[in-house]
Amino acid sequence: MIRYSTISAIALIASLGAAKAQTTVEWWHAMGGELGAKLEQVAQNFNDSQDEFRVMPSYKGTYPETMTAAIAAFRANQQPAIVQVFEVGTGTMMAAEGAIVPVYQLMEEHGEEFDPSIFLPQVVGYYTDTNGNMLSMPFNSSTPILYYNKTVFEAAGLDPEQPPRTWQELEQMSRQIMESGAAPCGFTSQWISWIQTENFSAWHNQPIGTGENGFAGLDSRLTLNGEAQVRHWGNLKQWADEGLFRYGGPVGGDNAPPAFYAQECAIYMASSAARAGVIANTEAFDLGFGMLPYYDDIEGAPQNSIIGGATLWVLSGKSDDEYRAVAAFFDYLTQPEVQADWAEPTGYLPITQAAYDLSTERGFYANNPGAETSIQQITLNEPTENSKGLRFGNYVQIRGIIDEEFEQMLSGAKDAQAALDSVVARGNDLIEQFQAQNQ
Repeated sequence: MIRYSTISAIALIASLGAAKAQTTVEWWHAMGGELGAKLEQVAQNFNDSQDEFRVMPSYKGTYPETMTAAIAAFRANQQPAIVQVFEVGTGTMMAAEGAIVPVYQLMEEHGEEFDPSIFLPQVVGYYTDTNGNMLSMPFNSSTPILYYNKTVFEAAGLDPEQPPRTWQELEQMSRQIMESGAAPCGFTSQWISWIQTENFSAWHNQPIGTGENGFAGLDSRLTLNGEAQVRHWGNLKQWADEGLFRYGGPVGGDNAPPAFYAQECAIYMASSAARAGVIANTEAFDLGFGMLPYYDDIEGAPQNSIIGGATLWVLSGKSDDEYRAVAAFFDYLTQPEVQADWAEPTGYLPITQAAYDLSTERGFYANNPGAETSIQQITLNEPTENSKGLRFGNYVQIRGIIDEEFEQMLSGAKDAQAALDSVVARGNDLIEQFQAQNQ
């Protein structure tokens, strides 16, 4: 007769063997705080849903830091299987031939059903090649929207249920707010590059570059010094001088959120993914939501906004078992329940139609005013060559140039035309370098 302790030992050995047989893959990401916790929960839910694969998320800092770390790790043959890369890194990742495994190829090789048509076209178009093949897996997609202080609007004699539709209305409302003493500042904004330049251009159906904003090839060049962009930057300078607009700082504009939360600025433009944080920090006043403002005398406006956020790229050099694990994980991520449960609390877009429909059926949008604003805005019209996104090499550095030249304009060292001319000249130098290195 076998003793109980012997049976226990056999069971323990069997369980250890099963654990060792489990395939583990690393996922490097750029989400800290509450978003990072939610991301880790997504991975844990996948791990709990089956016992063959395990996804291990690892926070690597900001988007640029995560991308840089992955590139360095690849060169040292220590790369993860999955890395989260923000949207403006798409051109760089696409050019890294041999370093990536295209998602459409990965899913096909491992027998996972994969239909790009299930994704919102405004999302999937950003991450496909010229043949319509998806290169990376959409995960967290956002778009900028307008948040406003209804309490301040009411104190200023404005209709608290009517956010500004146009830039002309926003200017007038900002003046009324300041003149009434309801708040010392009209509006502020995060991300001068993403919101007030790139999305501004798409929203007004204006190109920021040749070759379909870089989609057509490496020989595309920046042209974001057009009449509409110069007009808008010039207005931002004038409004800043008058105190109507408060500059939030370079890169993400980290000084903008506190100005809105403290009720110093009545209107705030930021990512839809900031929704949870905005709600948590604005309990002292009634919060409203709106689409981005537009100039109503520019033909084609409003068009549609473009996405921010990131996708998941698969790096080469891993085993077939690891790629099977990645394919299974990506299939899991496309499930409507998974997408809806990710999008609802974070403010990111439900990137599939089925996830959007599920959230609608569950009453999420009916019970959460403003949550649908981002979807309505990004799907307002079918994307054009000017409004489907952008794809340039070295664009991470170009965004830094945009911030530098915007600050030159604010200081009075340059006017709007000269500042944007410099963005184009300096940015195209970087794009030419990228083209030379990757042709």
